[in-house]
Amino acid sequence: MKSFSNKYMLLYALGLAAVVAVLLTLVATSLKPRQQKNQDAEKKQMILKTIGIETSREEAAELFEKNVRIPQKSNGEDDYYLFNGGVIIPLKGNGLWGPIGGYLALDSSFTVVGAVFTHESETPGLGAEIATDKFAQRFVGKQMASQPIVVRKNADHNSINEVDAISGSTMTCNGVSAMMTAAFEHYSHLRKEVNK
Repeated sequence: MKSFSNKYMLLYALGLAAVVAVLLTLVATSLKPRQQKNQDAEKKQMILKTIGIETSREEAAELFEKNVRIPQKSNGEDDYYLFNGGVIIPLKGNGLWGPIGGYLALDSSFTVVGAVFTHESETPGLGAEIATDKFAQRFVGKQMASQPIVVRKNADHNSINEVDAISGSTMTCNGVSAMMTAAFEHYSHLRKEVNK
């Protein structure tokens, strides 16, 4: 059996690591455009879902172009969209274990016509329930014209701005309420644009 020196083994390991690093870099770089395309398609699917249009990734871009308009923005910071009779605003916040977000479609009176929520790492069966249609439907018909929507335990179902929380996911629901408050404060100026 042939014996190799420590220097040879070290150089061999470094060479192998360099080859693997180069290969991984090439693969990651070549997949970047495909990943970005998939992320854009998923974003368009979520935005379309808020206005009641379910679609595949392949059809998302075409349906987005037909149904959603991206307004000219003077400051370049706002990331909102217009649809026939309303506005779709993005939601960003923090849940218990990580980022949460989504989109909220509001008609000209700032009444919710659709909602979609996402999460990266909330607890399955608890906080992760925000990503279900059942939770999103709780927001439909609620208003953000004069105050933000609040997610709370034992919410008043007759209230125009209260949504019942998910049992066992207090921190995630607090994060959803914080997202709603931030969106209300940041996008309240859009009522004028929607009513043009």
